[in-house]
Amino acid sequence: MADIITPKILKGFRDFLPGAEIKRRDLVERIEKSFRSYGFVPIDTPVLEYAEILLGKGGGETEKQIYRFHDHGGRDVALRFDLTVPFARFLAEHRSELTLPFKRYHIAKVWRGENTQRGRYREFTQCDFDIVGSDSPAADFEILLLMRDTLSAIGAGEVTIRLNHRGLFNRFLAKINAGEKSPEILRIVDKLAKIGREETGKLLGELLGEARAQTVLGYIEAHGSYEDTLRTMTRFAQGDTPGDTPESDRLWMLRRFMEDTGTAASFVLDPSITRGLDYYTGVVYETFLPGLPEIGSVCSGGRYDNLAGLYSREKIPGVGSSIGLDRLIAALETLEKNTEKNTCAPLVIACIREEDAGAYQRLAGRFREAGIACEVFFEPKKLTQQFILAEKKGARWVAIPAGEAPLDSPLTLRKIALRKDQEHLSWEEVARIIQETP
Repeated sequence: MADIITPKILKGFRDFLPGAEIKRRDLVERIEKSFRSYGFVPIDTPVLEYAEILLGKGGGETEKQIYRFHDHGGRDVALRFDLTVPFARFLAEHRSELTLPFKRYHIAKVWRGENTQRGRYREFTQCDFDIVGSDSPAADFEILLLMRDTLSAIGAGEVTIRLNHRGLFNRFLAKINAGEKSPEILRIVDKLAKIGREETGKLLGELLGEARAQTVLGYIEAHGSYEDTLRTMTRFAQGDTPGDTPESDRLWMLRRFMEDTGTAASFVLDPSITRGLDYYTGVVYETFLPGLPEIGSVCSGGRYDNLAGLYSREKIPGVGSSIGLDRLIAALETLEKNTEKNTCAPLVIACIREEDAGAYQRLAGRFREAGIACEVFFEPKKLTQQFILAEKKGARWVAIPAGEAPLDSPLTLRKIALRKDQEHLSWEEVARIIQETP
């Protein structure tokens, strides 16, 4: 007998048992519903791309984490590390088929060879949503509002969306003669929450010298109300030059939109939010759950007006965001907002006679047409055993057909949690009881 291969999976990768996968699918359905309510439409792209496509502007740590190899044809290929860069390639290839502004969403797996930790894996699912073809502050705000509304729709509770403007930060860096080192500075500042002020200052000092490092720390630590913080940031960026900048003008406009929609309490202007990827050019943001700050950002993104230029001469402005599904699920479970028992079907039809399987399926079809998911058991085991099996599956109800003529005879309905039966019911009565029971 041949040796048996030990079953195992790679570190940072996971299997999902039905209970966990049902929760994920349910969450995705609610996220999709929210996206579509704003007029966003779905797309899909290949998981494997030419490496030059993905590495064109990956930047920073992401480039080191990409899964890259040569395929059987000797082509240099890589697994996508996010959904934004493939979208830029998609946009360049299909520009003539799209009407701008184009609002898309894409929910799919991506891969990064990074260190694993709670809520962070090497294979994970992102839920991206973007608007391309508009440079309007209104487009920036719609993404921010959709982030807020989607997280609310899935039961995340109170959220805080922290935003900044990369352009204003770069203007400030140019003012202190550090503009040429902007990518390195942005990546260091992006780690502030993880490594703390002291280590951030040390890394900035090694790059810029102590004096300029302290100036950068002063900028990113500006605090107070949205308005006070924005005035401080503008002073840092403008120096002795009076007046606002185009970047601060946009942040003022976003504040007006927040106040007009009554959502201002959900947003905080935070100059330390930079996002580590090089392709962001304007407003950037991250979303946190106040009840669980240690989980990090569950939804982040920003404006990337030059990204599509890697693959096309046409400049197409874009802004978007991404929900990290796995991190969000970990957060919801910790906050006990996603712990209800899930099942593929709340109703099970018991098997009394194996030869009636066709009739049971026809009966189940009636319930499905009425909007009730229904599972049919295959084997005529004792009813007690079928009740136990239904409970293990997470079903709430068992419909028990009569021994003969199951389509025409009355049904017995058992509510599993109460161990109680209701007898002599038509299938319509069964459906009504299930639909009216919370």
